[in-house]
Amino acid sequence: MTEMKADIAVVGLAVMGENLILNMESKGFTVACYNRTTSKVDDFIGGRAQGKNIVGAHSVEELCARLKRPRKVMLMVKAGGAVDAFIEQVLPYLEEGDIVIDGGNSHFPDTIRRCEYLEGKGLLYIGTGVSGGEEGALKGPSIMPGGSPAAWPHVREIFQKIAAHTDNGEPCCEWVGEGGAGHFVKMVHNGIEYGDMQMICETYQMMRDGLGMSNQEMHEVFARWDQGKLDSYLIEITRDILGYRDDEGSQVVDLILDTAGQKGTGKWTAIAALDEGMPLTLIGEAVFARCLSALKEERVRASQLLGGPQAEFKGERAAMIDDMEHALYASKIVSYAQGYQLMQAAAKTYGWNLNYGGIALMWRGGCIIRSVFLGRIKEAFEHDPGLENLLLDPFFQKAVTSAQNSWRRVVTAAVELGIPMPATSSALAYYDGYRTDRLPANLLQAQRDYFGAHTYERIDKPRGEFFHTNWTGRGGSTSASTYVV
Repeated sequence: MTEMKADIAVVGLAVMGENLILNMESKGFTVACYNRTTSKVDDFIGGRAQGKNIVGAHSVEELCARLKRPRKVMLMVKAGGAVDAFIEQVLPYLEEGDIVIDGGNSHFPDTIRRCEYLEGKGLLYIGTGVSGGEEGALKGPSIMPGGSPAAWPHVREIFQKIAAHTDNGEPCCEWVGEGGAGHFVKMVHNGIEYGDMQMICETYQMMRDGLGMSNQEMHEVFARWDQGKLDSYLIEITRDILGYRDDEGSQVVDLILDTAGQKGTGKWTAIAALDEGMPLTLIGEAVFARCLSALKEERVRASQLLGGPQAEFKGERAAMIDDMEHALYASKIVSYAQGYQLMQAAAKTYGWNLNYGGIALMWRGGCIIRSVFLGRIKEAFEHDPGLENLLLDPFFQKAVTSAQNSWRRVVTAAVELGIPMPATSSALAYYDGYRTDRLPANLLQAQRDYFGAHTYERIDKPRGEFFHTNWTGRGGSTSASTYVV
């Protein structure tokens, strides 16, 4: 009897790996699997994979021998050194044209390096973002592949069949671009996710501490919002969390310690923004908010020593709740506008040809930031592929303009009540900065020129001409070299 050859191999049998394998098999593909602890292979084959077209391997050599050509080996292992280590293990058993796929949350510069390394050996490499968590991996995630373009035709059918699909049947998976483009887009997705989650949490705190609302009342508000323009996965799960009680009747959300964890992708997004000179202020604040939450013991001590306003909310609660819906929506628009600015800047830096409408489509289903809202982003880039900023699209321009009075009332009320809303308020500050034709950077440039002879440009001279003033009469005419971040 001829040994069954697999269409693809998956390495790593944690829950994401197992669920992706089961997803692939359910779509008609034969899958080989391997785990460094080989007992996990036996447990999986004898358990969840029993009776399915899934074959186990107890060595890397056996795994590769079980694959059809070109071999496709997908790594679902921890990002970092583990990926490099496995690539070295598998290399001796691969041939020219075979494909290595990294489905973890790798940092995009690592993906660029690995892609160049494997292409130099005649192999193909894909670094792909996979979003949607455990459920998404099993039922249909958002998949964002990039790397060696020649690899895409060989994996396209598998990836697009296992991905989530929109209501129109479009797969939430398309080729992103060369090198590290796939993992970069996934990184930005996660940064936007940080921002969305933080703004929802700020809204929750404003409701809880500012308006004195109960969990049940907040549950009902989020349930209503999930039926409107904020319809999204994160609003949906917030609704569920606020309505959840355990077997003893306790409201679990109130029992959870207020210190947030993070795995680094939000931080990477903020660092990439600094490298590209892009103002991702909202996502940066979301990352720092998690850092501040981690200082729990310090905050407890500070709460006993540092005073704040004693104000109580005196307005109409229902009106403020409506204002918060508009403020959250407007801030969400800014979050995506900033994320897209970063992707556009990186595309120029790395020579990627990104399909921005296609990226919005990939995020429509399966992923953590999936929402109805993303369809509007796709339409914006279809209407104007060269769109510089989402805020300049007629739909989003109108949406933010009409929401801004509510947005300002929410931020003002939060300041008066002493409730921190760093992401929401930074989104408003970005909006005000972006719409201002003359910012105070002229004074900043004068300060830099005064203390460091860093020079400045003039409004009455062509761009690119630099000038220096001897502000004190003692500085002379020598100036420093000029550079732009």
